[in-house]
Order: sequence, then structure tokens, then C-alpha cells
Amino acid sequence: MTAVEHHAPIVGSAPSPLLWAGEQDTRAFAERLARQPGIADAFIALHGNLGAGKTTLVRHLLRALGAEGRIKSPTYAVVEPYELPGLAAWHFDFYRFDDPREWEDAGFRDIFAAPGLKLAEWPEKAAGLLPVPDVDVHIALEDDERRRVTLRANTPRGRELLS
Repeated sequence: MTAVEHHAPIVGSAPSPLLWAGEQDTRAFAERLARQPGIADAFIALHGNLGAGKTTLVRHLLRALGAEGRIKSPTYAVVEPYELPGLAAWHFDFYRFDDPREWEDAGFRDIFAAPGLKLAEWPEKAAGLLPVPDVDVHIALEDDERRRVTLRANTPRGRELLS
């Protein structure tokens, strides 16, 4: 089965785990997601343990959307902005987020209110402050290469993205 066949359709009405055999499947999913019209203003929450592949998925998605240069994990900066062809994007990593005052001080409320793609790793660390994500992506390690991925659409935009 090819990587694209793993995602046709990307998800049905109920979340069911997908098995990504390697990084090529992550890339194929990201490229397909990037072609969806609703991606420009989506909020995608990424869940998984350290090393599960959250940042790898973000890198492939941003590349598929036209990002050039280095795409790094915003673990220490909390957020990295990207100006992509035709859209703005923000990559959040809330792993070290522990003070809700940071939310206001950093202007995150304004970012989430603005048009653009928002990608958030470790969203549970900012629980209660984030809006409902359009899509939740849960990534679990099967072994060094394979990932078990569960996708959940939470909004009409999310259902459009995963159709």
C-alpha cells in the first residue's frame, strides 16, 4: 500500500488509527493536508510523546505550503512565525509553558484571533486557553520507523481538512 493509499480518505466519521510506515507516509499526509483549501485558517493540535514525530509532521506541512529555510522546533521560543506564500502560519510548542500569564504577555490571544494556520505541539499544557482545534492529531510510536496516528475532526473545517 502506498503512502497516499493510507489516507484516502484521510479519516472517516469516527477516528480510527492509521499506521504510517515511515517518514514518507508523514510527508504524504502533510502534502495532502496542504492541498486542502481550509488549511489557511486551521488550528491543528498535535499530541504525542517526545520523539513521536510532531515536529517532523509540522516541518513537512510547512514545506508543502512553501516554507523555505530552517524550520525548527519552537521549544524554547514557544512560537515560531512563518510567512508562507498566501498565508501566515505559527508553530507553537507549549512543552515548557507553565504560566497562563505568558499567554497574555506573549500576545497569543491576538495570534489565535488573527487569520492564519496555527500548529500547536503539547496543547494540553495550555488547556483552557486555546480554542477548540479543527483537528487533533495523536501520534504514537510503534517502533523506530512506524507511527500509529489517530486524527479527529472537531469542527466543520476539520471535517473538510480530513475529507
